Amino acid sequence: MKKLFLLPLFAFFLAVCNGASAQAVDTSNPDVMIKTVTQQVLDQIKADKQIQSGNITRITELVNEKILPYTDFTRTTRLVMGRNWNTATPQQQKDIVEQFKMLLIRTYSGALAQVRDQQVQYKPFRAAPEDTDVVVRSVVINNGSPIQLDYRLYKTPQGWKVYDINVLGAWLIQAYQQQFNEQISQHGVDGLLQFLTQRNQQLASGKAS
Repeated sequence: MKKLFLLPLFAFFLAVCNGASAQAVDTSNPDVMIKTVTQQVLDQIKADKQIQSGNITRITELVNEKILPYTDFTRTTRLVMGRNWNTATPQQQKDIVEQFKMLLIRTYSGALAQVRDQQVQYKPFRAAPEDTDVVVRSVVINNGSPIQLDYRLYKTPQGWKVYDINVLGAWLIQAYQQQFNEQISQHGVDGLLQFLTQRNQQLASGKAS
C-alpha cells in the first residue's frame, strides 16, 4: 500500500525537476524555488498528454533536459553507495548514476498519469542564513489523504539543489542503500552496474515483476 502512495509522489518529484526551466526560477532561496517549480510543473503536466500517458521517451527527454539545473543526482547516487562510491572508477560512477536515474524513471514513469489536481500545502520553512543543507517540508492532499513530501537540498555555487526526498517518512537515499550495498558486497561494483542494467532492460521489455 505504501508503494502505491510512493508512485504519484515520486513522479511528482521527477516532474518538479523536469519542468523547472519553463520560467526563470530563483535558486537562491530553497523554499521559494520548490514552490515556484511545483506550480509550474503542475501546470505543465495538465497540458502534456504524452506525460499523462506515461510516454517513456517523452519523460526521459524531459528528465535529461531539465533535471540537471535543479538537482544533483550524482550526489544522490554517491550517498546511496556510501563508502563504496570511492571504490568505483570514474567510468563506473558515471554509468551507475545513469543506470540508477533510468531505473527510477522507468519504475515510476507510469505514475505521472496519476498527478492531476493534488493540492500542496507547505509547512513553515525554518533555516538560518548560514545553513547549507536544509529541508523544505510539504503535505500533498491526494484524494483527501495528506501525504508527507519533503525535499532535502544543499547549497552550491550555482544555487540550491535537491538531492533527496522523503515520502511518508521514507527517504529515497535510505530506501536504496541496503539494496546497493548487498549487490556490491556479493558481486562488486560491476555486479551492481550489471544488476541496474538488467533491471532497466526488464522494465523496458515489460518483463519486470
